[in-house]
Amino acid sequence: MLITRKSLMTGRLHTIEIPVTQAELDAYQSSRVDIQDFFPHLTPAEREFIKTGITAEEWATLPEEDDETELPEEQGGGE
Repeated sequence: MLITRKSLMTGRLHTIEIPVTQAELDAYQSSRVDIQDFFPHLTPAEREFIKTGITAEEWATLPEEDDETELPEEQGGGE
């Protein structure tokens, strides 16, 4: 079904075809089950879109985090 969501990242409306029914969406939204448990057949990008309206393309525009960035107290200059 076509699902339209407003992106929490950009505020833009996006519509994507996702293999779920309206009844499944309604059941998920009224449940306390984690989305990955409720929709294990969907991709992580499809589940993210249902929850936040953020598309894979929007996520791809974010800069990657540098895992090697040192925290200020870890930098040289000993005491």
